[in-house]
Amino acid sequence: MKLKQAISGATAACALACLATTAHAQTAGSFYVTTGWFHLAPQSSSDPLKETNVGGTPVNITIPNTGAKISTADTVGFTAGYFITDHIATQFDIGVPPTFDIDGTGRFGQFGKLGEAKQWSPALLLKYYFLAPQSKFRPYIGIGVSRVWFTGEKITNGAFEQGVLHGPTTVTTDSSWVPVFNAGFTYAFTEHWFAGFSISYLPISTTAKLNTAAQTPVGTLNVQSETKIRLNPIVTLVSVGYRF
Repeated sequence: MKLKQAISGATAACALACLATTAHAQTAGSFYVTTGWFHLAPQSSSDPLKETNVGGTPVNITIPNTGAKISTADTVGFTAGYFITDHIATQFDIGVPPTFDIDGTGRFGQFGKLGEAKQWSPALLLKYYFLAPQSKFRPYIGIGVSRVWFTGEKITNGAFEQGVLHGPTTVTTDSSWVPVFNAGFTYAFTEHWFAGFSISYLPISTTAKLNTAAQTPVGTLNVQSETKIRLNPIVTLVSVGYRF
């Protein structure tokens, strides 16, 4: 009888120890990192292209039935997070900047791809985890902020550049702070290893400014034009992570 009680007591102690260890991986003070695959699906639209300055003279000429849309993109992403409490965590997300194709719409649709740009959008999130800390499956919701900017913006379609813009053109875009709305879940395989899935929405818009050295019968004129492009991507992330 004493041997059975000893074995039973040892088993119970072992179970409690395992539970405590598992809980420790998702409780206040624990740190985690993940890597995975971001898929960005813009819900894009744009305003018509508008000329704002011709040869140094301000103008306001809108070219009707013109626009652009943004392609989907994929990239590798990384996150790092910290549990402030058993249910609240803060997380930093960053990905290798994906390259988006910019395609013409309306009258510009006949040209197909007009240009491309890389998007940078590191984000800081505050997330609330549901269920008990020792649960293998833990859904969460989150909200945060992202700093968005673009690099490598350029026109890549020579026919569009010469036939519509009438000369070599450079492109610049503005940067902005945008909110991030996030939800997802994690599933723990072991005390340390887990997988995750999340979906986020970022209401991103940017103004693309074009500066063209237009070739005209009277010589080269500097023509400035712009369009507001709304990306509004839905971003999904499938990841594998490790908790310390």
